[in-house]
Amino acid sequence: MVITTGFFDGVHLGHRQVIQQLVGAAQERGTLSCVLTFWPHPRMVLQDGARELRLLSTLDEKREMLLGLGVDRVEVLRFDRALSRLTTEEYLREVVIGRYGGTALLVGFDNRMGCDAGGAEDIAAAAAAAGLEVLRTGPVASGGAPVSSTRIRAALAAGQVEEAAAMLGYGYRLHGVVVSGERKGRTMGFPTANLQLYEPLKLLPGDGVYAVDVETTGRRFRGMCNIGVRPTVSAGRHRTVETHILDFSEDIYGLDLRLTFRRKIRDERKFSSLGELRDQLEKDKREVMKGAGW
Repeated sequence: MVITTGFFDGVHLGHRQVIQQLVGAAQERGTLSCVLTFWPHPRMVLQDGARELRLLSTLDEKREMLLGLGVDRVEVLRFDRALSRLTTEEYLREVVIGRYGGTALLVGFDNRMGCDAGGAEDIAAAAAAAGLEVLRTGPVASGGAPVSSTRIRAALAAGQVEEAAAMLGYGYRLHGVVVSGERKGRTMGFPTANLQLYEPLKLLPGDGVYAVDVETTGRRFRGMCNIGVRPTVSAGRHRTVETHILDFSEDIYGLDLRLTFRRKIRDERKFSSLGELRDQLEKDKREVMKGAGW
């Protein structure tokens, strides 16, 4: 079995190159391809900046994308203190070889492994010493720098959803259930679906108004999504994700909803009146309607 291992948050273009090489190598050797990944994120267990950590993909999204790229097996290892104490050599011998029968290991350019924090060169040397065939892959660049989950998180936090999509290889998505809100948008002719995420640690793009694709009730629509604290209608600081679905008037409270972010329309700001807000929403709607690709 040809194995690669890592967290693979977002399954971005760099990860996809690794997976493509993994699947090809397994096919050439007449064996299976396998991704060993972790849950929860190691930082959540080691408390290394865990309060600020937000994820690009849920566990289910990650598994679905990896399998969709042709991987034969996706094995999720529970990351706990015991696993965190394994050295690179111990992880390779006990997990990669001992538990999963690995015969070859594909090492990414920025792989880290073990409590000794072995880098790509250290992992390759330890794998060879353990009797594994070692395969290597290099970085994928975007904007002159290697694609990474860290860069994508930063782009999303800044509202740069198109830049993030260029590194991910797909439009960034949110998935959740529609819950009841204050219904103030309805009084202005812009009813909204208030989204509660299934995965609370999923990263929200920066505050603002976005053009989005909306999937609900088995259909797809255009939408305009506001992320933020709604300063015109609320004095609170709780961030919400509210989407006005164009050409749609059905009751979908309690139903599943997916958003795919296309582009940012504007920053969130406070208006002097609900009338001024409504006028801006009309402008936002016209801007969303101008978007190509639907």
